[in-house]
Amino acid sequence: MQSPTPPAQEQQQQQLVLRIRNSAHSHRESASEEEREDEEASRTALSTFRAKEEEIEKKKMEVREKVFAQLGRVEEESKRLAVIQKELEAMADPTRKEVSAIRKKIDAVNRELKPLGYNCLKKKEYKEALEAFNEKNREKAQLVNRLIEVSAGNTKHFGFEF
Repeated sequence: MQSPTPPAQEQQQQQLVLRIRNSAHSHRESASEEEREDEEASRTALSTFRAKEEEIEKKKMEVREKVFAQLGRVEEESKRLAVIQKELEAMADPTRKEVSAIRKKIDAVNRELKPLGYNCLKKKEYKEALEAFNEKNREKAQLVNRLIEVSAGNTKHFGFEF
């Protein structure tokens, strides 16, 4: 039993049969047969070429459509992003105004604090000077008392009394 042959082998067998038949024909018939085969091959090649060109053109159009569709989506997304950006700016704007107002208030308070700080420093210096003055006064009073004691002791020693 004969196994089925692949298409390539069948084609080779058919070509071999055709060659044998062709060799039996006259030279003139052989030339016309070759011309017909050449024409057939040319037509087949031309139709194959046109089919491939059409396929390429079809793919080109598909790619172009996809690109334009993608560009359309990109434009839509760009518009959507622009709207969102405007909304965010509108939301951020009141916050900016509030922050600016708070900063102005802080600056005003800082300007008011400067002289108060200077006054506090003066008062602190005054307190320190007053404490030093009182300390020196106490020291002077102690020294005067000591002087009086020493003087009183010396007057007793010499017999003088005031």
